[in-house]
Amino acid sequence: MRDHAAQIEPKGCPPVEDYAGLNDIGAVVEADRAHVWHHLSQHKQYETVDPRVIVEGKGMRVWDARGKEHIDAVSGGVWTVNVGYGRERIANAVRDQLLKLNYFAGSAGSIPGAMFSKALTEKMPGLTRVYYNNSGSEANEKVYKMVRQIAHRHHGGRKWKILYRDRDYHGTTIAALATSGQDQRAMQYGPFPDGFVRVPHCLEYRKQWDVENYGQRAADAIEEVILREGPDTVGCLILEPVTAGGGVIVPPQGYWERVQDICKKYNILLAIDEVVCGVGRTGTWFGYQHYGIKPDFVTMAKGVASGYAAISCTVTTEAVFEMFKDDASDPLSYFRDISTFGGCTAGPAAALENMKIIEEEGLLQNTLAMGDYCLDRLRALMDKHKVIGDVRGKGLFLGAELVADRTTKEPMDEKRVQAVVADCMAQGVIIGATNRSLPGMNNTLCLSPALIATKDDIDEITTAIDGALTRVFG
Repeated sequence: MRDHAAQIEPKGCPPVEDYAGLNDIGAVVEADRAHVWHHLSQHKQYETVDPRVIVEGKGMRVWDARGKEHIDAVSGGVWTVNVGYGRERIANAVRDQLLKLNYFAGSAGSIPGAMFSKALTEKMPGLTRVYYNNSGSEANEKVYKMVRQIAHRHHGGRKWKILYRDRDYHGTTIAALATSGQDQRAMQYGPFPDGFVRVPHCLEYRKQWDVENYGQRAADAIEEVILREGPDTVGCLILEPVTAGGGVIVPPQGYWERVQDICKKYNILLAIDEVVCGVGRTGTWFGYQHYGIKPDFVTMAKGVASGYAAISCTVTTEAVFEMFKDDASDPLSYFRDISTFGGCTAGPAAALENMKIIEEEGLLQNTLAMGDYCLDRLRALMDKHKVIGDVRGKGLFLGAELVADRTTKEPMDEKRVQAVVADCMAQGVIIGATNRSLPGMNNTLCLSPALIATKDDIDEITTAIDGALTRVFG
């Protein structure tokens, strides 16, 4: 019998009997082991090791089933809890809305759905329409469907191809995986649908061209793909504003301006995947707003409601919206799609309150200030530890790429990178890293603490990384 902590009351945590009426956390762990299929997990390990069960979160911290406290430097493990844990006002807003109206199909409106769409688009000049979904994958699928339907209705079926970028990621569904620039994520799930075409990444640290203006050259590579495929066949280009799971890649200067020009030149719709960067993560409401570009679609999910309710949005310009209502006599002219739980009212209710918190507490400004501070701390670690080859980021979204040799830039072995993550976890600090995504290139430590992070929090996180690098690499 495994040793479980019974009747734990860790600092800041309520008694376990408050959870599902149980007074033995061991029963929770065993129920989890027997019945839960965890995301991104090889379950063979749970034959000998307890699955991790997180019991409570408050601010920047979470407590596990054994009562151990951790500072969370990845906002819920997947860049989601932007305003931190334990926000009573969001929970109350959700509760009040659920009692009034919990759900009605998205073919009708709701008060929180209408009001959040208004508040959201006011932060996004040039975009006017919000389509509600449940996940980032689904939000991007809607873009693909819209592009395909536009191709049939307005381009004789020709402009149907969708371009995506190497190292970017857009979701877990089959069509979304067809646009995965992270090959390991897509392995064993093909064959994929046709019409999705990859363009080169723009990570200057991993140069593909020896030129002075690298940003413009990386964007020119997109034009080369368009010309190869035929401009009359390409309908859309989808990109992350800052590549997330592909290694926290901030596009070089000149990149985005050139991308915008290319899309205009060939009448290609531009979709920006803000599932990770959206709603404050980079220090602006949306990552694309750092670069002055004007997208046709913007998708978002994780930080929209900080994980307090399930919600994602596909936001479009009025011009895109109008392409689905220009012929009322055609029974197939409208966007014939439904997201069942896009009709849940908890999501927009939580999202409204989440947005208010970001505004009232000045969290965009804090994100910029703490992001700069964290970047400075990481650069100081780079001076100390030769295994750090590059440090990069935007706002509270940062990465440190580990290498076996700075001169050759040979990537650090993934197992040793994960050893750093494990060491930090043992210290009570949760960080992330690229893993099982990019063959031979899963070597970047990833940080995305909540937008409420303080200097003390950043110091605690970077001190843990410092200790871990010393222990793992000497």
